Amino acid sequence: MKNTLLAFVLITTINVQAQQTDLQKIETTLNYYLTGLVNNDAKTLTKAFHPTATMKWVGKEYKEVNAIAGLTEGMDGTPLKDVKTRVVSIDIAGNAASAQLEIQFLTFTYIDFMHVLKADGKWQIVSKIFYTRQDSE
Repeated sequence: MKNTLLAFVLITTINVQAQQTDLQKIETTLNYYLTGLVNNDAKTLTKAFHPTATMKWVGKEYKEVNAIAGLTEGMDGTPLKDVKTRVVSIDIAGNAASAQLEIQFLTFTYIDFMHVLKADGKWQIVSKIFYTRQDSE
């Protein structure tokens, strides 16, 4: 019984440490996105995404584009002003994760939901869906 308990504790400790390392790597990936977005920096933002990542949303109608192309179009390196960002949550299950982010501008907030996968030891965003919340909501 004592050996079984010790093995359980060791495995649990290893799993928690591995998840902490993955959490840090996911946070780094998400920060590439947020930093790139706020600084209008396509090179930094692109580090966060898998090349085939998608971005989907509903405005007047459903839209779907390549995330990198859609996000970097028109980026000129001029930092955005009065923008606040935060990671609301991150959930991890093995090599898959989801994250909720908020990017707050003066009159509206983007609520982003990211799907992140770990492939070849690297965490990358593979899809983004978002909602635009107006200040009056």
